[in-house]
Amino acid sequence: MADQLIPGSKTNPATDKSGSDQRKFWAWIATDTNPSEDEWKRRFAEMRAAGITAVLPQVYQGRHAFFASKHLPVKEHWLEKLLPLAKAEGLEFHAWIWMMPCNIPEINEKHPEWFVVNGKGESAVEKPAYVGYYKFMCPSRPEVHAFVQKTLNELGQYSEIDGIHFDYIRYPDVILPDTLQPNYNIVQDREYPEYDYCYCDVCREAFKAQTGIDPFTLADPSENDAWRQFRYDRVTTMVNEKFIPVVRKHGKMATAAVFPNWEHVRQQWSRWHLDAVLPMLYHGFYNGDIDWIEKYTRKGVNSLPENIPLYSGLFVPHISPEAVSEALGAARSGGAKGISIFRAASMTADHWAALQKAIGQFK
Repeated sequence: MADQLIPGSKTNPATDKSGSDQRKFWAWIATDTNPSEDEWKRRFAEMRAAGITAVLPQVYQGRHAFFASKHLPVKEHWLEKLLPLAKAEGLEFHAWIWMMPCNIPEINEKHPEWFVVNGKGESAVEKPAYVGYYKFMCPSRPEVHAFVQKTLNELGQYSEIDGIHFDYIRYPDVILPDTLQPNYNIVQDREYPEYDYCYCDVCREAFKAQTGIDPFTLADPSENDAWRQFRYDRVTTMVNEKFIPVVRKHGKMATAAVFPNWEHVRQQWSRWHLDAVLPMLYHGFYNGDIDWIEKYTRKGVNSLPENIPLYSGLFVPHISPEAVSEALGAARSGGAKGISIFRAASMTADHWAALQKAIGQFK
């Protein structure tokens, strides 16, 4: 998977070139508005005691905002509740948001042209791949950029937020991880047109202007390197030129949850100008063992500039408390500056105890 990544030299994986410490330990927190403030105080204290230094609460999931947005449908002001509690515990707060999926009925109905189209000419807003919420917007469209920028600008107004965390910053998966394909009764032994995006008018015209080729006329689009790179570049340009500058304008960090098999979602994140990357190294979905985490951590680290740290994302349900230390050791050996756990709610008391011990040895 990494043959298109450009290797780079590395120094001490716990420090950047200037020698400053980049170790950090993150926790993704899925939206959960039920616990009381006292319960969240307890949870944040538990995380901090275990060595977690940054939390990633999900405040927008493609349908509702869980903060005081003026342009998204608001479900609850959850961010406003959590932010002071996390900061009181000394935790960094990075607002986790979905970027490209949009399941807001008003947008789906008024702007169907905003959404990606597959190789069969089917719009994701009308026939999403795999699951109903896979209604991805097209990264080629300025209207989509402006829509997402509004969310970034709103979150940037919160002075105590440390960063904004990009999720689903990609196309739909053209090929799912091996263990997930049976869930949908499919076999993806190659790229099939019903899962291959985007063939909307804007993308087709832009590629034709660049190469003289309409991608709909390609006998096997997966064999055309220019068409593949075109999609990579569409996402990269959007991230680097449209989204990161908005986050930086507000003095926040820009981070992203990214795929180890980035080609399958057209997500060439090694070229993104992020402050940190958090690849989802969920080894169980790829039929991998703990050593797989080290392998793909190293591939990711070697693809990045020295000043961009990588934090290995770990899937808690696939890691027993007894294996926590081994998983962190694999991340450390691969060159990660720390880890992120998905998700905090999956952690048992035994997991937290094992994590505390393992983080203490992460040097």
